[in-house]
Amino acid sequence: MLVSINPADGTELARYPLHTAQDVEDALAGAATAQAAWRQVPILERVGLLRRMASVLRANKSTYSRMITEEMGKPLVEAEGEIEKCAWNCDFYADEAPVFLADEIIASSASHSAVVFDPLGVVLAIMPWNYPFWQFFRFAAPALAAGNGAILKHANNVPRCALAIEEVMREAGCPKGLFRTLLIEPGSVAGLIADDRIAAVTLTGSTEVGAIVAAQAGKALKKQVLELGGSDPFIVLADADVEAAAAMAVKARYVNVGQSCVNAKRFIVDKAVADSFVEALCRHAAALRMGDPLQQGVSIGPMARANLRATLHDQVERSVTAGATLRMGGQIVEGPGFYYPATVLDNVTPEMAAFREETFGPVAAIIRVDGPDEAIRLANDTEFGLGAALWTGDVEKAQRLARRIDAGAVFINGMVASDPRLPFGGIKRSGYGRELGSYGIREFVNLKTLWVGPVKAA
Repeated sequence: MLVSINPADGTELARYPLHTAQDVEDALAGAATAQAAWRQVPILERVGLLRRMASVLRANKSTYSRMITEEMGKPLVEAEGEIEKCAWNCDFYADEAPVFLADEIIASSASHSAVVFDPLGVVLAIMPWNYPFWQFFRFAAPALAAGNGAILKHANNVPRCALAIEEVMREAGCPKGLFRTLLIEPGSVAGLIADDRIAAVTLTGSTEVGAIVAAQAGKALKKQVLELGGSDPFIVLADADVEAAAAMAVKARYVNVGQSCVNAKRFIVDKAVADSFVEALCRHAAALRMGDPLQQGVSIGPMARANLRATLHDQVERSVTAGATLRMGGQIVEGPGFYYPATVLDNVTPEMAAFREETFGPVAAIIRVDGPDEAIRLANDTEFGLGAALWTGDVEKAQRLARRIDAGAVFINGMVASDPRLPFGGIKRSGYGRELGSYGIREFVNLKTLWVGPVKAA
């Protein structure tokens, strides 16, 4: 039984029975059969499904956004933005998938040679709770456009959202069986990965879970795309616009209550401007309103689960004990719900938990440095490599420095965010593979060489 809990007050929303072994078998068999037919549908017809998905999402935005907020706690305005972004992603791939997957003609000794992009089959999507709709639709739109099928194993604390996604697909006219949500325990995932009817796996989640899934998929010799943890640096150099950087830093750290792999987490600031940056950051953070995420004007809702809050608070306490300065926040909010205030830790050093570990919640760690070289060195001093932000008044210098940062994306004078038009993913223990853009749609295809003789005359 899966239980849906409202993190704002700890009350139970609903209970859902787990799918049985026979349910799983029926889903796999149905997906394999449906995908075999779907791959034969011309791509210009396949993308019609994506347009209908976008329409269903927009038509039901108020319902689905409220569901997201009630089940995992993000402010309602952010949940509404999540649904709209899902629809945008569907529209983007409806427009661009035929271009991205067009045959690529390559000159060779053959009379005709090309690379063609065939679907792999049914892809298992193991998705997290922090963006319960977006994480799925950013994968599903390109995967389905490419001719694949999909099975969703969602995080067990968002079963309402998982079943609602199935409702979206059904209302959009997805062919029967091509997509299914499975409510199963994590221990059942290995059997899915090993099943011959699963062609590939995509996971967004923790580094620890990613390593387990990678091992299971590797044993079965199946393609994987892994988007895992992050401890993104937000570098502020001495010549940066400090006020603008601090205002954006608050959004970059506290959006989604700080529960995102690409939230800025380590604020690496030149000592020449560190005092003014910390003052501005705390001022902007103090203006954030914490409370019921369904209320307008609330910027900080509850964290998604009590254990996540406990882990975060332990990281804060260990960092303070090690010498970090608590500038604001840092105390568990008493009463119902899993609330934790916007928190700022100053004078953080590399041996502290707030630097070395991923802090998945509303805690900003300030690291003071002497110049850009030390800033880059400390930015790279992490096992993660997802995103990074770099703030400076010299954009040409920033582009040179960006090449030295170990990350899947570097945003100059902005905050890291995913965009359907641009590839998204990380390196090191933040995972591998890419989602979004032209690169993302080609992750779950067979890049097939097509060679036609006779050989051209010399």
